[in-house]
Amino acid sequence: MPHRSALSTAKTRPAAKGRPDEVRFLQSWLQNPLVTGAVSPSGRALARTMANYVDPNDDGPVIELGPGTGPVTSALVARGIAPERLVLIEYNPEFCTLLRMRFPGATVIQGDAYNMAATLDARLDKPAVATVSSLPLFTRPAPQRYSLLDQAFGLSRPRAPFIQFTYAVVSPVPLVPERFDAHVSQRIWANLPPARVWVYRSNEAQAPAELDAARA
Repeated sequence: MPHRSALSTAKTRPAAKGRPDEVRFLQSWLQNPLVTGAVSPSGRALARTMANYVDPNDDGPVIELGPGTGPVTSALVARGIAPERLVLIEYNPEFCTLLRMRFPGATVIQGDAYNMAATLDARLDKPAVATVSSLPLFTRPAPQRYSLLDQAFGLSRPRAPFIQFTYAVVSPVPLVPERFDAHVSQRIWANLPPARVWVYRSNEAQAPAELDAARA
């Protein structure tokens, strides 16, 4: 995956004319709340906090799950991640069209982020340096959330972060310290509703098979 200078690729095209992003999100949520999970895009403070956990100097792709209309994607580009390094998995085809227009250098894949390994289907040319997720994890059972984390770790460099926001006060992935480390940000009051960012990193001392036993 080519990697051009962040300064030469950080600019994105202006937003498409027509419906505001908030209206797009609300309509998508009304049509399928379990998939969209939020009634409005992430605010700038939340998006910036998520992006700040990605090191732009790490060489490799950055996977984004559920980018929606692209507020976190924009924050990643502003952080210094070249669009050509971004691999975006979005379920909503209208959002995919919007993302391709706004971030022409990024790889936009319309598909199931919860089955990200199959959705990507060997599209990464090297291990990812981070996975950034805006998926509504609490709508899925715990085994599926663990599976998502395992898939992301399997596609990434050792200790690469899995970055997830939540409006809840507890971790969106039930904690298993023997399998992964977890860090949580301060509550981001500037976001409506207020949110936190959780960052998970694989603990290589324990294999995924051992995680299954820990969950039992």
